[in-house]
Amino acid sequence: MAYLPDGARGLCGGNRGSASLDGRTPALKAATAAGILVRMPESSSKAPTQPHSPLPDFCSLPVISALLVVGALCVTLCWLAPESTRGWRGYSVGMLFVEWLAIVIGVALCKLHPWLRRLPGLLPYAGVWLVMLLIVTAGSMAAEWMDQMLGMQLILSGPHVFVRDNALIAALLGAAMLRYFFVLAEWQARLAAVAHARVEALQARIRPHFLFNSMNTVAALVRVDPVAAERTVENLSELFRAALGQHDTHTGTLGDELQLVDRYLAIEELRLGERLRVRRELENLPLDASLPLLLLQPLVENAVRHGIQPRREGGEIVLLGSCENDMMQIQIDNPLADEPSSGGSGHGLNNVRQRVAYHFGPRASMEAGPHEGRFVVKLRLPVEMRHARADRR
Repeated sequence: MAYLPDGARGLCGGNRGSASLDGRTPALKAATAAGILVRMPESSSKAPTQPHSPLPDFCSLPVISALLVVGALCVTLCWLAPESTRGWRGYSVGMLFVEWLAIVIGVALCKLHPWLRRLPGLLPYAGVWLVMLLIVTAGSMAAEWMDQMLGMQLILSGPHVFVRDNALIAALLGAAMLRYFFVLAEWQARLAAVAHARVEALQARIRPHFLFNSMNTVAALVRVDPVAAERTVENLSELFRAALGQHDTHTGTLGDELQLVDRYLAIEELRLGERLRVRRELENLPLDASLPLLLLQPLVENAVRHGIQPRREGGEIVLLGSCENDMMQIQIDNPLADEPSSGGSGHGLNNVRQRVAYHFGPRASMEAGPHEGRFVVKLRLPVEMRHARADRR
């Protein structure tokens, strides 16, 4: 039974459907499997990626908050200056004026962001700096005119001195803030590159491990049951096409991952026979949810290798899934072996834990350990639909 996405019905809803393999003959599929790794360069064409914008998102709450905080600090420092003659009234009016300017600047930059980001090189920063300077200058001129017309006498400096001072302060503070945003963007880009390289390494360590185990299964079946060996090669052909065909993005859907799990278990069922029993309760999971490739399959492989294979009588692997609001929980458990199997280093669990943290962030969690005679792995992941997820990093 293969699981295919059938449209997301809300965040925690999805249908499970069965799908047959394509119309190729078994012989053609077996021949295809032998050459799948040779044709990988043809299938590795990279989709065009959206160029990274050097500017921060001025529509986001953190950036708007930064503008408000910097404006408030500026007014407070001017009020606390030794030669300042402003009382609480001047401080309140000045705070109101500066915060109003900060909001206007934030809204203007939010609206102009799509046009500013198209400028080449560092010109987007120059454009932002110029917009900030123009808004502060125009706002200061309007405030000075209103003060003169209404006779409020809040501005005691000479003609145009108020406008000049505010323009200089805006120029200096704007340049400092833009320098901070530039350094922050460079740091985030380097962090994303390092994290991406780390995932590349993790993926590269997973694939040979799974490939060698699967080919050993085929080798063991060739002389004993040629028909089963051919069927296993067919499953490998489809499995490796799915697993290695999207290595540029490293992400697929939960339905894709359940397909890989099913094909792997079909291979292991041929090798272990009645010793391997699988119970699935995954009906409530959203099959369109975004998931890193080869995330669940290594956990199922560990369950077979350490929980079923060492036991003479075998055992049952249980796959459970539930979804509530925007969080889904996936549980994989297997019986504990009488004696620990050799070769277990915890690499598979650590690998999955690191990839979960990188892909989903702090909202996701993973727990693994023995519980009532079984080894239980629990994944708690936020539901992120594939079509709505452009890139988090």
